[in-house]
Amino acid sequence: MRLDPFYLIVDNAEWIERLVPLGVKLVQLRVKDKPDSVLRQEIRRSRAICFAYGCQLIVNDYWKLAIDEGCDFIHLGQEDLGDADLGAIRRSALKLGISTHDIAELDMALAVAPDYVALGPVWPTILKKMKWQPQGVDRVGDWKRRIGTLPLVAIGGISAERASLVLEQGATSAAVVTDIVLHENPEARTRQWLAVTEPWRRGAV
Repeated sequence: MRLDPFYLIVDNAEWIERLVPLGVKLVQLRVKDKPDSVLRQEIRRSRAICFAYGCQLIVNDYWKLAIDEGCDFIHLGQEDLGDADLGAIRRSALKLGISTHDIAELDMALAVAPDYVALGPVWPTILKKMKWQPQGVDRVGDWKRRIGTLPLVAIGGISAERASLVLEQGATSAAVVTDIVLHENPEARTRQWLAVTEPWRRGAV
């Protein structure tokens, strides 16, 4: 399985409708604390625009809705892994990504044979409070050596200027949230990310 080196994460379908047409090929929809009816509409809108533009959609957490809506990728945090029906996820052919922050979590993730693992936070992040200290770019290389050919997503404090640092360490994808959605010009910043990651997209690195 191949992931695009630019992994965009947003919290609503409006962002997807706004940014995916610029050339984004991998996006996670991470919506929190909404009723199922709202979540379902967000997923449907996101799936439609991603399908139209050939973009891979990953739904965060809500694996039941992802199955119902015919999605093909789910991402689970460690706190959600224990509650998820992994059998149902596999039977539906949903691909699975899992967050990891330390060796114990990596072992737990690998035990369920995910389609990719994520490591974070690489740098300090303002997105949410975490009990883990920033991992640093060297840990990205260490994680990649541990997981071998399995795709690795680096996340946490990554900017367009830092993206190449994690990709050079072996990350398959560099994930981004605030560097784009809090930027004064998200469209321009998205284009910067596309340009920075293009060598990895072309396999030239």
